[in-house]
Amino acid sequence: MTDASAEQDLIGLYSKRILGLASDIPHAGRLEDPQASVRRRSPVCGSTVTVDLDVADGKIARFGQDVKACALGQASAAVLGAQAIGRTREEIATALEQLRAMLKSGGEVPQAPFEGYEALLPAREYKHRHASILLALEATLEAMDQAEGGAQAAEG
Repeated sequence: MTDASAEQDLIGLYSKRILGLASDIPHAGRLEDPQASVRRRSPVCGSTVTVDLDVADGKIARFGQDVKACALGQASAAVLGAQAIGRTREEIATALEQLRAMLKSGGEVPQAPFEGYEALLPAREYKHRHASILLALEATLEAMDQAEGGAQAAEG
């Protein structure tokens, strides 16, 4: 692959849909006094995502995210942000597992309500971008564990 064709492929990767998602991330910003806050960083590209959230009755009740990532990481955070409120730990874990499989092993697009990750199908070929794409879901899952662990400790 020549440098010109590699560059053209990369330009194609950043489709209007991906750039549109990246420019409008739901629940952008930090929460005041969250139950849990997790910052994840990709050592591959330096992208970072910080997720703040509260959990009530096993579901995300409040959600905020600070995303400093490439357009692919931002688009991924946008898909998550649009669906995060009201989701259970199991739903977030399943979305992460399905997105990882979609990117790394040719798996299907994550099931509803996370089918918006379909926009990131072209990123399969760019393995060095996978970590950035997975960050928001990883941070959310870790934050849910942290929040639920804190709630269990408060009950005990």
